[in-house]
Amino acid sequence: MKAYLAVHGCSSNVADYEIAAGLLVQAGFELVDSLEQSDLNVIFTCVVKSPTFNKMLHKIKMMTKLNKPLIVAGCMVKTDRKLIETLNPNVSLLAPDCVGKIVEAAKGALEGKKVVFLEDQWGPKLNLPRCRRNPVIGIVPIARGCLQKCSYCHEPYRGKLYSYPLKEIVEEVKRALADGCREIWLTSLDNGCYGFDIGTNLVELLKAVCEIDEKFFVRVGMINPLYVKNMLDALIETYQNPKIFKFIHLPLQSASDKILGLMKRGYGVKDFVEIVEEFRKKIPEITLATDIITGFPGETDSDFRQTLELIEKIKPDVTNVSKFGVRRWVEASRLKQLPGDVIKKRSKELFNLCKKIWVEKNEKWVGWKGECLIDERGRKGQSWIGRNFAYKPIVINSAENLLGKSLEVEVLDAATTYLRGKII
Repeated sequence: MKAYLAVHGCSSNVADYEIAAGLLVQAGFELVDSLEQSDLNVIFTCVVKSPTFNKMLHKIKMMTKLNKPLIVAGCMVKTDRKLIETLNPNVSLLAPDCVGKIVEAAKGALEGKKVVFLEDQWGPKLNLPRCRRNPVIGIVPIARGCLQKCSYCHEPYRGKLYSYPLKEIVEEVKRALADGCREIWLTSLDNGCYGFDIGTNLVELLKAVCEIDEKFFVRVGMINPLYVKNMLDALIETYQNPKIFKFIHLPLQSASDKILGLMKRGYGVKDFVEIVEEFRKKIPEITLATDIITGFPGETDSDFRQTLELIEKIKPDVTNVSKFGVRRWVEASRLKQLPGDVIKKRSKELFNLCKKIWVEKNEKWVGWKGECLIDERGRKGQSWIGRNFAYKPIVINSAENLLGKSLEVEVLDAATTYLRGKII
């Protein structure tokens, strides 16, 4: 039987997709690249933003019209089951922590049954078959769930924190390296709270992973500033290891303490700034990525100006700007909402500032020479994208297949979101 799988959203969702694909292939299914070729369709959904949510609705409607067995997986299954079933009463459902049941769900759906797996039914998503989307990158889940209950977030539907055993994570990294991966992504909803429920922490995990005697790089996923405060010195020291990309994803969300309080983030602006300053003091070339939500309920013009001023001050290398969108199941939906035109205007103003900063930061890399790991194909023609030690994306043009190669490159030019380079 032939199965088509589509995935949207975060790296945790991609990891679930890879596991599902691996289990299906192990069970004798053939994976195909188009909906037209398939006997069964599976979509891993994401609902993190309103535009993404609307895209998921469109995709489900489109797949339903094909009159083929359909499995909807991912976060939308937990947040919007009734809506999904309104669009397709016969749809089978697979919640995020039930991906291990994909073969059972697939066989049932192909027999014309409606199969539903919603409850958490299994342990760590480790030591399972994988069909990797990118042979260079090994996505390794380190936990599921989180400790926070941010007022805007749907992620509690992935459950409370359940950290995977450190030794099992290390073994999963070794398996990825044995498969040929050279870039390891340690991922979860919040890497900062890893291990709090099992008597360990992120620092200990990173040390253990870096002890593996092979050449590879580690990208550390998102870390809530709330949890960095108490392990800041140890984390910075661990980041000095050459195997760890000098890249930190530290979401700010707002530079107004009032808004952070309404968001229930658990930290203040001062905490965020201190973390950034300490990292940059010890690792000056570190790449800082952050997230900002504009138009959160209660955000005044003064609150927004504070965010603009702080972004101008700290100059993140990457800023993911999101417009607040009402999600009926989150706590913030009960607060008085801002007009859509105000949210849109603020988002545009912040994004324009960020683009200016990105160019300024990227231009400082022009002339840099060093090692670059090619980890993906470019979007245009014979181009490739590599990452240097600071996880800066460098586009290289070559007719040769460079995927997975470590090359010496020189940065020639800077664009808004990437660098252009050549092999030397």
